[in-house]
Amino acid sequence: MKIISIVGARPQFIKCAPLSKELRKTTEENILNTGQHYDLEMSEIFFKELNIPHPDYNLGIGSGTHGEQTGKMLIDIEKILIHEKPDLVLVYGDTNSTIAGALAASKMGIRVAHVEAGLRSFDRQMPEEINRILTDHISSLLFCPTPQAVTNLKNEGIVSGVHMAGDVMQDALLTYSAAAGKVSKILMKLDLTTNEYFVITVHRPGNTDNKEKMRSIIEALKRLERKVVFPVHPRTEKYLKKYGFWEKMPSNVIVTKPLGYLDMLHLMNNADKIITDSGGIQKEAYMLGKPCITLRENTEWVETVDAGWNVLVGADEEKIMKAAADQRIPDKRPLFYGENVCEKITGIINRL
Repeated sequence: MKIISIVGARPQFIKCAPLSKELRKTTEENILNTGQHYDLEMSEIFFKELNIPHPDYNLGIGSGTHGEQTGKMLIDIEKILIHEKPDLVLVYGDTNSTIAGALAASKMGIRVAHVEAGLRSFDRQMPEEINRILTDHISSLLFCPTPQAVTNLKNEGIVSGVHMAGDVMQDALLTYSAAAGKVSKILMKLDLTTNEYFVITVHRPGNTDNKEKMRSIIEALKRLERKVVFPVHPRTEKYLKKYGFWEKMPSNVIVTKPLGYLDMLHLMNNADKIITDSGGIQKEAYMLGKPCITLRENTEWVETVDAGWNVLVGADEEKIMKAAADQRIPDKRPLFYGENVCEKITGIINRL
């Protein structure tokens, strides 16, 4: 069987790493990188650190509006699929790379497998939600990370090809967390003490594109009596400079460029709490046993909230402060996301 795996953003590189390794034991796989995250810090460093095979195709699409970015990807991906004639196209998550790959393949009659299928925030103002829904409805194989994801698909009438596989991020963390502890020097570099700092990431347009929301978030950081490490997404940096916040960042906030996966994993694993608007980092926080404060009004990872490990605060300064002060580590952390997930997914694909 011939597979083309389509990736383009940091979380997809991480998910691809353990699954690609497993797939290549039994199948022919080519990796196509759309270049959605196009600079070294957001892209190439992950391939190097995680020992992912070098992409067979690099589209270098870069930034743009959602329509522009998706359209360029669709055109270029179709050309590659015509040339390669794969049996299956594998897409990950909820980015523009995901929907572009799924659309290109489905229009050519090529089966689509969606890793991380069935997630729903039920907020259709989020571009990611639209990408998830459309990708699921044109996929032949839907690998769900949680039972709730299976239920979400059933509620939309999708029952064929649905598999409760678990989450490939669980495999990635097991694979790389030990390595991160051995090789990362990030704590020493930033002069950090374990459990005495917070980590924050902000990249979603619902926050970055709103000056008052960003002001509220930064004011909250200023009031925290802790060091806060802020690896800044290139898009976020652009808006912080536009709003005039970049030069006025609070003294307790340590701003860095985007970090490689091993440094970021080690940083999160030694933090007191994690503050984010990223879906993937909410989940990683849970897997690492770290309380998470989510800068959104909703989440696709509802089980982390139900279990008490995650609290939704939006961009409300007072809610952020309250969560930072009051959130405690729950007594239990259920194994929501499965085990040996990449092996399960590969087995299902091999049975096609």
